[in-house]
Amino acid sequence: MASSTQDIEQEPAAPAAESESGLDSNVAGALSYLFGIVSGLIFFLIEKDDRFVRWHAAQSMAFNGLLIVTYIALTFLGTVVSVASFGSSSGMFLVGSLFSLILGLVWLVVAVGGFAAWVYLMVKTYQGETPRLPVAAGIADKLV
Repeated sequence: MASSTQDIEQEPAAPAAESESGLDSNVAGALSYLFGIVSGLIFFLIEKDDRFVRWHAAQSMAFNGLLIVTYIALTFLGTVVSVASFGSSSGMFLVGSLFSLILGLVWLVVAVGGFAAWVYLMVKTYQGETPRLPVAAGIADKLV
């Protein structure tokens, strides 16, 4: 039995836009998050014309810079509380210990949340989307 349909020539798919690094824009954008500030800075300096890659590299640097500042602040605050409560009375030691425990839990939430955000940013950028983090996106807008 003969088919009544005809084969239709399909146009070849358009190649993805290539960045100056030789990678597709979505791949270069996702890789700018891979090693934090280092890979963000590398792609920010390499890419001159691809705004998509430059913006994601800038957001990567801002996001990881903010995470580092948060880790340093939490560590410093925890150290100050521990030192202050160590030489004090037993009541102050208990309050200091509880406060240090709470700071440790906050640090853990920031670490797990930072990892989840890192994975989310890489996946969405690879898909060609532009996820915007509240503070880091504002900084990236100013850098690009």
